[in-house]
Amino acid sequence: MPRRSELRISNRVVDALPVEGRDTVFWDRDLPGFGVRVYPTGRKVYVVQTGSASGLKRTTLGRHGTVSAGEARGRAAAAIERIAGDVNAAAEPRPETLTVAALAERYMEAHVAVNCNANTARICRGALDNHILPALGAMAVSAVGPAEVQALHYSLRATPRAANWALKVLSKMFRLAEAWGMALPRGNPCRHVIRYREGKRERFLAADEYRRVGRALRALEAEGGIAARAAAALRLVMLTGCRGGEILGLRWDDIDRKAGEIRLREGKTGARMVPLTPDAAAVVSGVRRVRGSPLMFSGGRPDRPLTRLNVYWREVRERAGVEDVRVHDLRHSFASRALAVGESLSMIGRLLGHSDIASTARYAHLERDAERVSAARVGDSIEADILPEQDKD
Repeated sequence: MPRRSELRISNRVVDALPVEGRDTVFWDRDLPGFGVRVYPTGRKVYVVQTGSASGLKRTTLGRHGTVSAGEARGRAAAAIERIAGDVNAAAEPRPETLTVAALAERYMEAHVAVNCNANTARICRGALDNHILPALGAMAVSAVGPAEVQALHYSLRATPRAANWALKVLSKMFRLAEAWGMALPRGNPCRHVIRYREGKRERFLAADEYRRVGRALRALEAEGGIAARAAAALRLVMLTGCRGGEILGLRWDDIDRKAGEIRLREGKTGARMVPLTPDAAAVVSGVRRVRGSPLMFSGGRPDRPLTRLNVYWREVRERAGVEDVRVHDLRHSFASRALAVGESLSMIGRLLGHSDIASTARYAHLERDAERVSAARVGDSIEADILPEQDKD
């Protein structure tokens, strides 16, 4: 058993735990075996460790921020009680009896909660709740074959992105089942299902549209039609080119005013630093700090981030007359404007945090458009000097 400590694990205590150069587990003083593991990256995951019939076992309970300390404590107590009742928690359920729904919950707790950021976790949960579990949840894992997976994928053909996400989540679940020692008679049933092609959507805000969005934000704030915190988050998305989830996940200690940087702990491509421009710094300065909350954009509870940025954005875009623009299109608009002011594709890739040039290459045609406009301006400036008058008609 882990040694006792003087800490009583709570949300506030976990928020304040130090991040060291190696994995460190802090144990609870009141519930032996209940602890929180702090990774060098800053990720904090609740765990429970206790003896079972097969030896010492440590189980992941969920990630701090996704699961509260109180919820994790309840899960830990239930796990300890199960093991104390001689239920062998280390024994893997057989695929013949394990349902897809049960595998899904293990996937969310043991993989997604530990390895994925909040936005990815939300997408995975949505793929499960909206598509996978209604179709396959009650089936035994061993009964799911390529035909069932193909049928699910085909049923979502009208929304290729949703279909492919469901396939991705389901495939990962079955790969993990094999890694966890579950012998699947037919292997991973997803491996031969071909993903749908997803058309790249391009929508960029023009200069006059940016102005309309700015006026709409100011008007809605004045009328009380949008929370000031949500308006600030949208402004930071536009000013930095960050993803909405990256902005909503910011903590106050992620802002380094001295260095002029924003630290993204859990960006899609990993941790990275984003320049804190004077305009972005002004937006940050206007955000009211909630007492006791480490989050810059806290929601209904101080320990939970603001959610549903898309709902707030819907009000803004309707007021501004840009109903076809999504929150993510603001990121594309940032890249488009960067090209318009002369930034290179490689620089834009760094600003957006792309891990490879292929992600930035989608903007290459905009770069060529900018080159054509520049060439036309240069040509116009030379035209009067070199072309005869009759050739200019």
